[in-house]
This record gives sequence, C-alpha cells and structure tokens, in this order.
Amino acid sequence: MEWLWLAIGATGSYSFLFLGRQVHRLFRPTPAHAVHFSPKGGCADRVVHEIGRARREVLVLAYSFTSKPITEALVAAHKRGVTVEVVLDHSNEKEPHTDLPLLVESGLKPLVDPHHAIAHNKVMVIDGHTVITGSFNFTNQAEHENAENLLVLKHYPDLVAAYRQNFAAHKAHARPAEIKSHHGTRSAA
Repeated sequence: MEWLWLAIGATGSYSFLFLGRQVHRLFRPTPAHAVHFSPKGGCADRVVHEIGRARREVLVLAYSFTSKPITEALVAAHKRGVTVEVVLDHSNEKEPHTDLPLLVESGLKPLVDPHHAIAHNKVMVIDGHTVITGSFNFTNQAEHENAENLLVLKHYPDLVAAYRQNFAAHKAHARPAEIKSHHGTRSAA
C-alpha cells in the first residue's frame, strides 16, 4: 500500500480506496428480507417461488411435511438437476399424511433425524444465499389454518453459513428414511 501513497499521495490514496469500496458495494448483493404470515398469507407460495428459483442446491430441515405444492416444487427442482437434500423428523415415517413417500418415489433420498425427541426445524437454505425459516411448518394446515410466520433472508452470508452448518450437523446423525405402513417397512435408501 505504501507504493500507492508514494505514487498518488495521501488524498489520491483515500480517493482510490473510497472508489474501490463503492465498486465493491455495486457488485455485492444487498441483503434483503421478506416476511409472511398465515393463515392464507402466502407462506407456501413464497416457499414454492424460492424453490423454483433454485439453480444449485436446496437444503431442507423440517418437522412435518404435508404441503403438496412445496413437495412438488422440491421434486421439480430435483428433476431440473438441483441438488435437493431433505432431513425430516422421524415422525414422518409413521405419519399417514406425510409427503415422505412422494419424495422417495420421486427419486429423492430423504433422511430422518432420530437423534432428537422432535426435530422441530422449519428451514431451507437455497443456493448458498437464501434462508427460509420461521414457525411455518411445510404443511397444508400451516398455510390454511394456523397462525404462523415465515422469514426469507437473502444475502446474509453469516446466517447462511450458520444454517448450512446446522444442516450438516443434523444430516451427520440422520439415517435413510423408512416408510412404515400396515404392509411392513420399506427403506428409502
């Protein structure tokens, strides 16, 4: 940096640094957020929209999973080549209304988290720059009947890193899902 001082002087150096920071700000995405509330507040539509924008990866931690539009958006993302990783609460293996069988039948390999009494997460991390979280379960009831909230955070790198790390921790102790029915157990692996 001393060469800069010598070449253009102190005022020129400060001007150069100022301009450099301005250029950096122009090309760095501005952090943004959106909030939605249910019932019927557009939570599911926003989740589907964000999944539809995914190009590389969607990471999902979820407690209950019965929203067909969200499930179909994940399947569509998978079919267009997006890596979709899902870790669900183990109750989905026994829940009669879960979309776990649809995820498995569509070629996804969902995992279940049996390590906790309840894996009560409601999180998605999309393409390393979007975090979706809040009380909103990915269910029909959450969209149409419950009082829930959904927060969409974009371009908060520290938050994305924390949620990715949390996803990795849960994935590390999760196991392949087994679909349990009256006819026996079927492994999703």
